[in-house]
Amino acid sequence: MEEKYFTEEHFLLRDMVKDLAKNDIAKLAQDIDESGEFPKESIKKMSDLGLMGIPWSEKYGGNGMDTLALVIAIEEIGKYCPSTAATMMAHTSLGTAPIYLFGTEEQKKKYIPKLSSGEIIGAFGLTEPDAGSDAGNTQTTAALKGDSFIINGQKVFCTNAGYAGIIIFTAKHIENDEVKGISAFIVDAGTKGLDIGPPEKKMGWRGSDTRAIYFDNMVIPKENLLGKPDKGFKQFLRTLTGGRITIGALALGTAQGAYEIALRYSKEREAFGKEINKFQSISFKLADMAMRIEASKHLVYQAAWRKDNNLPLIKEAAMAKLFSSESAMWITTEAIQILGGYGYIKEYNVERFYRDAKILEIGEGTSEIQRIIISREI
Repeated sequence: MEEKYFTEEHFLLRDMVKDLAKNDIAKLAQDIDESGEFPKESIKKMSDLGLMGIPWSEKYGGNGMDTLALVIAIEEIGKYCPSTAATMMAHTSLGTAPIYLFGTEEQKKKYIPKLSSGEIIGAFGLTEPDAGSDAGNTQTTAALKGDSFIINGQKVFCTNAGYAGIIIFTAKHIENDEVKGISAFIVDAGTKGLDIGPPEKKMGWRGSDTRAIYFDNMVIPKENLLGKPDKGFKQFLRTLTGGRITIGALALGTAQGAYEIALRYSKEREAFGKEINKFQSISFKLADMAMRIEASKHLVYQAAWRKDNNLPLIKEAAMAKLFSSESAMWITTEAIQILGGYGYIKEYNVERFYRDAKILEIGEGTSEIQRIIISREI
């Protein structure tokens, strides 16, 4: 099936990332999960290989590849360490893409080369305590005073925030006491008035840095406005649409990681005198897991291909995200069942994939929101 979508360059990239993931990233995955430490070592190796700037133009220090290439890399890393893949995914799809899509030439030249090289990490602040699925209910404000914006408010569940060199965030754009709409802005780490909360203690993605961020009369120059004020809401919806493809890729990798452990175990474990995959109850589980993975690949790869070919993809991205994330949750659950008691023990890793899978049904738009989007589109 890959032959339908992949070029020779895609296959070469996949082999390179697979080698890195299997030989380096995998060795750190369990320790990262147990300690909750940010995967600095893995990110450094990924940066050295150019993986932090895969889809951006060489003009801005990127690799000049496409969305499908990014999907491939996230999928391969996700098979071994979803936390590390999530870090890369958020950095690229949320922390860099808005600048590439909507930034001025000056903003692109200033930030994208550093983001592409991994010199700095990008983050994106959208969700607030009272603005999750209802992102239009943003309460953070950006009031224009002279040549500066004064920012007040907060964001929650901001991936990479504690290690980010820049954070893109949304806020109500106010000029002359009039709300112009929701706009996006860029803030550099260390800016006075920007406070970063402690890392959240999470069920899964424990190596992925997640924090609340606070704006207390933070002042940024008006040049840090990203895109047009009256287009801000549409801009971040477009950002999220692209992000759904990459989180679909992470779901695909997470599902495969758990499936491959379960498949291996079913060939080694014997009961009643034969391998357990010879029993219909187990073989049917594995068959359904393989089928869902293959279907997820089609949906995710097709959505990426449509994006790269400038075709409509709101429905396709939502379907890819919805199906692959729910499949990942189901597959990781069944993987634990196949391993039985061992599936509940940390050293066998499937419980880690299970914990990492749940957030996939929530982040980048919940499953419920995806169904709303799909129903509107059809």
